[in-house]
Amino acid sequence: MTRPALRVDAVLVQAVIAGALSFAHLHDLAAAAGQDGWKAWAYPISVDLLLVASWRRLRVDGPSRLAWCWFVIALCASLGANVATAGLLDLDAVPAWLRILVAAWPALAFMGGTLLAHTPAPDPVPDAPASPAPTPSPEPDSAPEPVTAPEPEDTPAAVTPAEKTPALPAATTEPAPTPEPAPAPPVATALPVPAALVDHARKVADDHRARTGFPIDTDTLRARLGVPPQLAAAIAAQLA
Repeated sequence: MTRPALRVDAVLVQAVIAGALSFAHLHDLAAAAGQDGWKAWAYPISVDLLLVASWRRLRVDGPSRLAWCWFVIALCASLGANVATAGLLDLDAVPAWLRILVAAWPALAFMGGTLLAHTPAPDPVPDAPASPAPTPSPEPDSAPEPVTAPEPEDTPAAVTPAEKTPALPAATTEPAPTPEPAPAPPVATALPVPAALVDHARKVADDHRARTGFPIDTDTLRARLGVPPQLAAAIAAQLA
């Protein structure tokens, strides 16, 4: 059974409606604050772009104070325009502080977008390995028995020179045979890595190089992908 190429999604419809209403509210607020013409239409685009940029930074690099700060600022700007144009604010007599805030928004949004785009993400610090607990020494089952000195044997009688036997030649010592070296352990075969995972890892490595200027190491790649160390080493070998 073939699926239709275009399917109406309720979440997508809600997103389009919410975006259109928020866009119109921001435009009306900017126009009431003295930003007429094309400038009033540029304010909604600036707010939405800052909101999307901060959300993308949160999704790619994980939670960070910088991304959360600008995400909250853009969200407050969008929600504030929706509430202000709902009848709580007289659009014919906009207060001076709101005019100043609207006029300062382009510089504020430009600074936020620049910080989000050019601030490198902090590399994760690997956890220190936990020290193993000391193993208690086994206690002896019983006390050791006292060792007694051996009794002296009877001294043999003196041997006369005539009874002495001739000394035998010393036996030659042969060198001990050199033990053969143990066979080397078999080399572990490379882990199979899916092609989709390699492509994703290559994108992560390219993004890391573009932001930091250095190639990504195995520990950072493992932390970004969330894979075991053996699989991360196999992916790094394919990316080299």
